[in-house]
Amino acid sequence: MSPENRAMPAPEFSRIVNADAVRRADVTETIEATEAERRALAERLELEEIGSLTATVRLRAVRGGQMIRVSGTLEADVVQTCVVSLEPVPAHVSESFEALFAPESMIEDPGLEIDIDPSLSDEESPEPMENNRIDIGELAAQHLSLGLDPYPQAPGVAFEGYDDGPDEAAVVEEPEKPNPFAVLQQLKSRS
Repeated sequence: MSPENRAMPAPEFSRIVNADAVRRADVTETIEATEAERRALAERLELEEIGSLTATVRLRAVRGGQMIRVSGTLEADVVQTCVVSLEPVPAHVSESFEALFAPESMIEDPGLEIDIDPSLSDEESPEPMENNRIDIGELAAQHLSLGLDPYPQAPGVAFEGYDDGPDEAAVVEEPEKPNPFAVLQQLKSRS
């Protein structure tokens, strides 16, 4: 089976919205991860635990109904691992996000060389809809990942193991080496 024909595993936190429903009327959904979804997502994101994950997502048709603008907020209670002591570090993540989705036929092949319009922000570069569907659960999971502290530390813990270089007191003075041109300098001064 070729790599392009292999089915991708379903995301841990998947909530599908059909773009046709959004084209008829704006859609607002509040989604919450189940215990099994939180466990699987915690494993993917290398978290000790996700205690809760809720997102409120609004979808609306834009650009004449061709594209779908998704905006949302997410709230999550997570437990990360301290990068110094490996102790559990509870944290609350609160993120807002936006994305633009378009049918695959409207998005240029990434293998082609294209001119990127510098006036477009990253949010204006549309993501492809697969089979006219948008997975708002996976979108929330991706933004949860972006909202995590990359270097969580337990309260009162400081990293003391990093060595900036040799300690000034530990530097041993080497004896001064003779200048190889000293002899030439002496000859020059005699002339």
